[in-house]
Amino acid sequence: MLRTALLLLSLLPAFAGAAAPDVECVVPSKPGGAMDLTCKLARHGLLQSAASAPFASSVRISYLPGGIGAVAWRSMGSQRRRAEANTLVAFSGGSLLNLAQGKFGNAKAGDVRWVAALGADYGMIAVRSDSPYKTLADLIAALKRHPDKVLIGVSGTIGSQDWLKMALVARHAGIDPKVLRFVALEGGGEVFTAMQAGYVQVMSGDTSEATLNADDSQARVLAVLSEKRLPGVLAGVPTAREQGIDVVWPIIRGLWMGPQVPEQDYQRWVTTFERAMATPQFAQWRAQAGMFPFALTGDKLTQYVNQAVERYSRQAAELGLMR
Repeated sequence: MLRTALLLLSLLPAFAGAAAPDVECVVPSKPGGAMDLTCKLARHGLLQSAASAPFASSVRISYLPGGIGAVAWRSMGSQRRRAEANTLVAFSGGSLLNLAQGKFGNAKAGDVRWVAALGADYGMIAVRSDSPYKTLADLIAALKRHPDKVLIGVSGTIGSQDWLKMALVARHAGIDPKVLRFVALEGGGEVFTAMQAGYVQVMSGDTSEATLNADDSQARVLAVLSEKRLPGVLAGVPTAREQGIDVVWPIIRGLWMGPQVPEQDYQRWVTTFERAMATPQFAQWRAQAGMFPFALTGDKLTQYVNQAVERYSRQAAELGLMR
């Protein structure tokens, strides 16, 4: 009887009855984009006061841009950081796409530990509020007439998630994506800044980024790449499908950690996020961040990631984008 009780006690989370940990959440891009939002959502969830005790005593957000996630991947894979038990790294569907295309070198999905998917959002196409393009049809007409005169800002280079979204829209409209002019930038926040400054005329980004900038009168979203119109501040924006362009692009958003994090610590964080995401407060914060329900953790998330990377690999091969 005593042995059974001791065994059950040993299976309790490592932090039960102990001080909540100090956490670092790494944003693999510059401030202001959807990766930034992911870490801020995680911080809300871990510090929420509604819990009997916060899941973390502090959450520090750090920024490690470069290579659309490649620098952060290499850093966390280094011998110095690969076993850090309280360091989380934000990722998106775009991260998985880059991984599938070999943009992280020889990295594989199994090289890190996938912790939790916190939510999802969708692709979108936006312009400045003073742009002559009032609708997606206006933009497509301009691209057909003078594709060389319309600069399109994207996070990443050719083959990136933002590039693919705009390329698919163009192809469905009968435009060869190769004639379009893309400007590669680092993160959605930088793309918005470039558009506001007039450096680019169009941006291919994410609805969470558009929600973040919803109060900014300098941007107008022409289309969301979702199955149906979205609730919230973008409720008045038509889908691309409504406008005759059958392109839908959902985007997962979540967290991973280093490959040598001990199993006990990894399972502790899996359980922590399962509990944090089950609260009503988390649902509110997720909606405020422009994200929608999509919760997976641990083994189920790992399975999803592996399948997504395989799917992206096939798509990239079909488009001639594989390295």
